[in-house]
Order: sequence, then structure tokens, then C-alpha cells
Amino acid sequence: MMMYEDILIEPVLSEKANMLREEGKYVFKVAMSANKIQVKEAVRRLFNVNPIACTIMVVGGKPKRQRNRPGYTSDWKKAIVKLPKGEKIGLFEGA
Repeated sequence: MMMYEDILIEPVLSEKANMLREEGKYVFKVAMSANKIQVKEAVRRLFNVNPIACTIMVVGGKPKRQRNRPGYTSDWKKAIVKLPKGEKIGLFEGA
């Protein structure tokens, strides 16, 4: 079993993620082997909140070139965690 710190890799800080945060949805980059139940439990334990929903998607790698050789960046998994009204994660709010 993975540790909760290993499931959540980093928060996603983008313009779209900031708009979702206003709706009570927080976006994280998560481990490729993690599932919805593990992500919800990790958020519950690490941030002391009670998530009500979790959506997970795999983001495909982008084509890149390095020294004239084509290649791709790695795929990664993204989780959108919805919290009940009134609950917030202090990491994102700066508290």
C-alpha cells in the first residue's frame, strides 16, 4: 500500500484550476497507480477535509523535440477533488 504522501504528487496551479477552486474543486497531480478511493482518503487525511467526489483522468504526453529528435513527455494522472460547501484546503488559500 502506498503512503498518502506518495499518492498526491503536487497541486496543479493553472488558470483553469483556479477557476475550479472557486467552485470548491481542487486539482492535484497524482500517482499513476492511484485510484479514486485512495485519492479521496489521501486528501481526507493530509488536509483534514471531507471530499465528496473525485474525478480522475490521464493526461497524455505532449510531443517535444530535443536536438532534432522527436519524442514525447510522460503521461500523468490528474485528480479533481470536490469538497463540500464551506470547506477549503489551506495549501491553496495561502493559509
